[in-house]
Amino acid sequence: MVESAPSGIVTPTRADLFFGYAKIGLLGFGGVGAWARRVIVEERRWLTERDYAEVLGIGQVLPGPNVGNAAVMIGRRFHGLAGALLATSGIYIGPFCVLMLLAWAYQTYGQMPAVAPFMQGIAAAAAGMVIGMAAKMTSKLRPPPEMIAVGLAACGAAFWWRLPLPLIVAILAPVSIFLAHRRLPPAVRRAA
Repeated sequence: MVESAPSGIVTPTRADLFFGYAKIGLLGFGGVGAWARRVIVEERRWLTERDYAEVLGIGQVLPGPNVGNAAVMIGRRFHGLAGALLATSGIYIGPFCVLMLLAWAYQTYGQMPAVAPFMQGIAAAAAGMVIGMAAKMTSKLRPPPEMIAVGLAACGAAFWWRLPLPLIVAILAPVSIFLAHRRLPPAVRRAA
């Protein structure tokens, strides 16, 4: 049974889940994250910005691709196991077909010198999409300064110190939970 949705939130059908995630998978060249957020939050209104950020955050901590993990959680939220399977298969079916075609093309033409600039351009575009999605989510969520500091610390740990993601999460998750807990009103803190 699907929980009642908050005002303005749309509950997708099973077909909506499959085709919505198929669209995400096919549009997500260079990074599915930006497209997933756009489709799920802005276009289809299945989740609020905050709900999507929370699901994506959990998806990033788990092993595997974060948007794929989020597809499982979102699909299950709306339609149980069937929804999880539909959302997940939707997000991967198109890219799988494209990947098979590109693998053949790369095997055939990948050693040509003219292909190297193409690959560098794709990598730069993918990095830009990830940075753009993070900036857009941050501006809409309006996190408090201490959470921005935690996010910047995570970026620095990954970029400059090249720490592995599990170590960054193990160090910064307790810090961010503590800081978020401190922001709660005293009455709520005592009840928690």
